[in-house]
Amino acid sequence: MQYSPLGSSGVDVSRVCLGSMTWGKQNTQQDADEQIAYALEQGVNFIDTAEMYAVPPSPDTYGKTEQIIGDWLSRNTQKRGEIVLATKIAGNGLSWVRDGNDITRSAVIEAVDNSLKRLQTDYIDLYQLHWPNRSTPHFGRQWPGKLTFSDVNTEQQQASMLDILEGLNDCVKAGKIKHCGLSDDTPWGISQFVSLAKEHNLPRMVSIQNEFSLAHAKDWPYLIEQCIHEDIAYLPWSPLAAGLLTGKYLNGARPEGSRWTFMQRNGIFRDTPNAQKATARYVDLAHANNITPAQLALAWCNQVDGVTSSIIGATSMAQLKEDIDAFNITLSDEILSEIAIIFKDYPQPY
Repeated sequence: MQYSPLGSSGVDVSRVCLGSMTWGKQNTQQDADEQIAYALEQGVNFIDTAEMYAVPPSPDTYGKTEQIIGDWLSRNTQKRGEIVLATKIAGNGLSWVRDGNDITRSAVIEAVDNSLKRLQTDYIDLYQLHWPNRSTPHFGRQWPGKLTFSDVNTEQQQASMLDILEGLNDCVKAGKIKHCGLSDDTPWGISQFVSLAKEHNLPRMVSIQNEFSLAHAKDWPYLIEQCIHEDIAYLPWSPLAAGLLTGKYLNGARPEGSRWTFMQRNGIFRDTPNAQKATARYVDLAHANNITPAQLALAWCNQVDGVTSSIIGATSMAQLKEDIDAFNITLSDEILSEIAIIFKDYPQPY
């Protein structure tokens, strides 16, 4: 296993980050225990979760994943220091989470305390804002004309960001969290948080996790370039495009128990004609080079300059082993050239 610096934190994390959002819905406590044990054996030291998980988000699944990790930690206290544990505070829009309100200083403090209880730990290594107050989740799913950035009050947004940083600072000083990060944010969001932290001597964001894959590479080059020069770790989530790039959803297939069978929103915006065409070509390329489509997509993501650690998720041990093995694969220049041809034809298929 290889490791990279987590931005300016001084912490090194494995190039593989074990995602956990299926634990508590598709996966049981026993499944999670087995996944964690195997990942640690392979050198993975980075685990990511969120107060919102398991998915799909609902009042019934809220907090379940943190509880499962907490159960494991309660039985493996000696391993706590070996793990870089990351979680996230949910943004606005979920009625069952703080009545759907914005992230604020008080909300951060409340959410951190509740996550610590569910996780059964005294501290969180990386605490992230799941999505910014100024957006619906994930800017990348919008189209020009739907979002009206010019209507945003910059001063109000900066005041909101400063309020959040002060809440994070309260938690850092109390020893509850060590480092802070962003998720589903933009270059403007990064720059504002970095500037405000410097101006007011508050915690600096050390990372950002955004959706990034062969099928959804909107962050290249602009946001990733900024991460490199600002010393902010870039953490791709959904590097397999929610399973699309494995090829298992080609031609309308919906394997029993797969995410697309119960998370219809994935099919709605990811299952486009161009996504099907691009995936079919990536699948053929993988098979021609004796690797699986998942390994092709993950190995490519791992080789993108600026990527720190890719967040993977699996619902079975076979998937987990296949995914982790991908990070031992170095794609040749010839394969990368073939990928580039497909990517040029389908740069943003959904």
